[in-house]
Formats: sequence, structure tokens, C-alpha cells
Amino acid sequence: MMRALFSLLALLPVTLLQAAEIPLYPTGPSEDSAFLRFFNAGQTALELSAANGASLRLDGDVRASDFLTVPAGKPIKGTLKQANAEQQLDISVAPGEFATVVGITTQQGLELVTVREMPDDFNALKASLAFYSLDTSCAHAGLQAAGRNVDIFKDVAHGAVQRRSINPLSLSVQLRCGGASVGEPLALGELASGQRYTLFLVPSAEGPRLFKAQDNLAN
Repeated sequence: MMRALFSLLALLPVTLLQAAEIPLYPTGPSEDSAFLRFFNAGQTALELSAANGASLRLDGDVRASDFLTVPAGKPIKGTLKQANAEQQLDISVAPGEFATVVGITTQQGLELVTVREMPDDFNALKASLAFYSLDTSCAHAGLQAAGRNVDIFKDVAHGAVQRRSINPLSLSVQLRCGGASVGEPLALGELASGQRYTLFLVPSAEGPRLFKAQDNLAN
């Protein structure tokens, strides 16, 4: 649930892969809503067992859940497990907030990182693209349009998120760390107007890695 070749990108400041249609908590029409999703940055399945009995599994190419509607300000508790490592989940989400819990594999086991966004703008004529910087080895993280000296995101600190509106187009991006290109470009495909997307920068055994997710709301 946070553009130069002007003919290619139009970056303007703005403050959801397969549906996981599992309501963690019931939300009545009179309650304020908040939104929560999960992302698996590891190479083995990430499994959620919620305190209310709901469950969720992210495995293989299905790394991101859809945003699940949850009541605002109420604790959401459970357990997240990956291989033999597990962490307790205890999170609350503010009214209108979109929170993402990311499971990252470390030498110490499973680490949970929460990224929060409070969208304050919507443009039906643009696509919305976010960049979550979650790899400590990638200093001053950024993204450029592949093959062009065009910054889409620049100098994003570890743990931070930036979001931009861009023209709907077919786009490939190049990760930049410390001002140098890292890895191969990632093809994002056609970004559609009125849709929201997130790029996750996460650590891996091969080095910093990018993943794309579409920011869908679960039905």
C-alpha cells in the first residue's frame, strides 16, 4: 500500500504478485482501515501463522502478498518462519497507512524489517513506482533507466523508501550502489497508468538484488 529524458520519464514527488486473499482480522465498514503486506526476500518459503489462525505462504516466484486490509491501530500478532528460523510478529498499522513486513535471511537467521508508506497523492494518468532500500551493502542506493544516464531514484539511505510518479511506459532499471552500476538491468515491463509498483532492494548470497511487485489490494 511513498522522470532526464522528458520524453521517457517524468519524475514528480508523491508521498500493491499473486493475491493472498486471507483476512488477518475482520474489518467492519465503520472501522478505520489500514493495509499490510508481506515480502519474502529469502530463497526458501516464508510462512506466516497469525494469532487468529490465518496463514500465508510466500514461495518461489510469489514473493509479495497483496495488501491485506486490517483495522488501524490494533495489534497484529503471529509467527513468521523461514526454514529453521522464526520471528514473532507484533505490529500495528496507522489509519490509511500501507505497511510492508519484509523477511530477510541473515547469518543470524530471519530478520523482519517493516517499511511504512502514507500515500498522499494519486494520479490516474501516471504509474507510481517506489524503491525500498533494504541492503546495507549498497551505499547511496539508486536506480537509473537502463542504458541511459537518467536517475529515477538517487542516494536512498538503508531502510528508507522513495516513491515517484512516472509516465506509463515499458522500463528497465539499473541498480546503482555508491555511484556505480551493480548487476544486470531489471526489466519491469509495461508500467500502467493508475497502478502502483514497488522495487525491493534486498541482500542475497550473490550480492544486492532487485525484485518488482505490483501493489495490489486483496479482494
